[in-house]
Amino acid sequence: MLETHFAGCYWLARPESVEACARRLESFLGMMAPLEPTWNRWHQSAATFEKARKRQVQPDAATLSKLLGQKSNRFGDDSSFWLWAGESPDETSGINGSCGSATTHVSSLCILHSLGQSEVAKRVVTAPVMTSVVRAMALAWEPEFALAASNQHRELVAVPMIENYIGWVTYLADFRGPVPPLPSPVQVEHIPDRGTLITLTQEKFSASTPAHVALAADVQARLQSAGLLTPLRPWGT
Repeated sequence: MLETHFAGCYWLARPESVEACARRLESFLGMMAPLEPTWNRWHQSAATFEKARKRQVQPDAATLSKLLGQKSNRFGDDSSFWLWAGESPDETSGINGSCGSATTHVSSLCILHSLGQSEVAKRVVTAPVMTSVVRAMALAWEPEFALAASNQHRELVAVPMIENYIGWVTYLADFRGPVPPLPSPVQVEHIPDRGTLITLTQEKFSASTPAHVALAADVQARLQSAGLLTPLRPWGT
């Protein structure tokens, strides 16, 4: 099975200024940089790879505020971004997201994507790196829910909402409630003033590995029974 992975974090109806969103993005990029060499240089998109390579973005709050404040990146009270990294067209990965909106109809988010079969993916699609990515999301974006997961497993489970789904790595904000005891080999880490990280296995998670699928189903059932896999709620409610 050709398997691809992603990581994402989600929250709802938390109004924030462009400057506040830029500070969060700056923090996230700073925590991502030590995890993978290509994540030290981020670029805006363009018509061709070579043109895009010339559109490097400095990862400081002032520059990112200008980027998020551009008319093309503003949709009502929402600030959006789409950045990519990589040394060749075959070795790219990307992040996109939106921040700052008060709407209760669409969640704010940050997604790390394009983790397919490239050399970059081989380096980063590991339990330590994916856990570090989700931890960075929790610290920088302060989401309600976050995860790193296999796209193929997500399709296999087919739960209606992303926040009802348990990934390879899952993060739950403290206000969702306490995490119950979970079976071995699951690792649980509490992040002070944020929430709890749950890593199912130190092996590379795969939808084609029955033991991984069974473990995910077991943990999902336990968290569901504990009332932790609920829809996103407006921030502060």
